[in-house]
Amino acid sequence: MSDFFEEIKRNIIAGKVDQEDEGFDGDLAGKPGVIELVNQAVDENVSPTDILNKALTPGMEEVGRKYEEGEYTIADMLASAECVSEATNILKPLLLKEDVQSKGKFIMATVEGDLHDIGKNIVSTILQGSGYEVEDLGTSVKADKIVNKLKETNANFVGLSALLTTTMERMGEIIELMEKEGVRDQATVCIGGAPTSEDFAKKIGADVYAKDAFDALGKLEKTAG
Repeated sequence: MSDFFEEIKRNIIAGKVDQEDEGFDGDLAGKPGVIELVNQAVDENVSPTDILNKALTPGMEEVGRKYEEGEYTIADMLASAECVSEATNILKPLLLKEDVQSKGKFIMATVEGDLHDIGKNIVSTILQGSGYEVEDLGTSVKADKIVNKLKETNANFVGLSALLTTTMERMGEIIELMEKEGVRDQATVCIGGAPTSEDFAKKIGADVYAKDAFDALGKLEKTAG
């Protein structure tokens, strides 16, 4: 059983999505990738919760370590994140059937006027792979759409991304609208993106500033704990 977990984890770290993919080093060429391994594990009645907790999450934790130490680039991290995204798509309906307790529901968005989404997409994928429900509204999302979706879904987290100094101020406007609409206390607001900072988060009243996906996950786990 543990062989499945180790192989899935190994392929996530190698950024090998499927059998056609060579992975970063090319030494896994022709061998099953994450998609095949996860499907095989499911076919052999391996618990989807165990796949999530014993393969996907530790795999991305290792990718995070390699990224923090400069061994992996953003492109490497994106490849590994794609592996987790594909695996999560396979497991999602099975996790629902198992009635696995979600760690929380996220509304994710890049703020109005900003079309950058790589960082947001990585965060969304890693959160999903760690047991959070994520509804990604995309890029250049207006404040009222975010707040309306928050009301509609009763989400308890809002993740906001911006890559431009000209758009980051939209984050504060979203928090102000949340307060005006009476839903500020409903959700923890997490912000990120190149121009943002801990000081900026405090200035606009955000709860969490994250410098990257793994920082976000670690801070959220502490918040939950």
